Amino acid sequence: MTQPPQPVRRGRGRRPAEQVRSEVLRAAGELLLEEGMGGFTVEKVAALAGASRVTLHKWWPSKGALALDGYFSVVGHTLAFPDTGDIASDLTAQIQAFVHLMRDTRAGRVVPELIGQAQTDPELAAAYRERYSAPRRALAVEALERAKQRGQLRADVDSEVIIDQLWGACYHRLLIPDLPLTDEFAQAIVANLMTGIRDA
Repeated sequence: MTQPPQPVRRGRGRRPAEQVRSEVLRAAGELLLEEGMGGFTVEKVAALAGASRVTLHKWWPSKGALALDGYFSVVGHTLAFPDTGDIASDLTAQIQAFVHLMRDTRAGRVVPELIGQAQTDPELAAAYRERYSAPRRALAVEALERAKQRGQLRADVDSEVIIDQLWGACYHRLLIPDLPLTDEFAQAIVANLMTGIRDA
């Protein structure tokens, strides 16, 4: 059974701002994964991190923005995009890793809540684009452009559209679960797309 987040034990003396920020992000990430957006509050994060609500409100304009930064602090390592020199293999590996994150981890189960909250929280929507989706997109664009330079993809294909076709398909199954997110699905969408974009 998962243990609930524990408050940070403070020693004597004033903590440096960077340490406080790091502890707040850790507390926010742990609370979000443990309780989801339904149980996530600025007050709980402040108590867990041993920080004041005033400090948190100064650094984050909304509860959603704080939740997203906490989320990013625990899943940021998944942004790595493999570069083996084979774009089909790299895309398949990245999509499968994304599917695994969304399907099999607490972090993945929180994403629909963050997306839903972003519809009415402009600060969260902006933070989601700037800190999460935009960096992921940039890494994928770079990988696709390198593949074009290697002659693996047609030069005229739009990298941004490819990204929407691949990750958009995954988000569709995540948010509208008529069909499951599976490894086979991840392999199939890459294989189908490569048929049309591979440089002959």
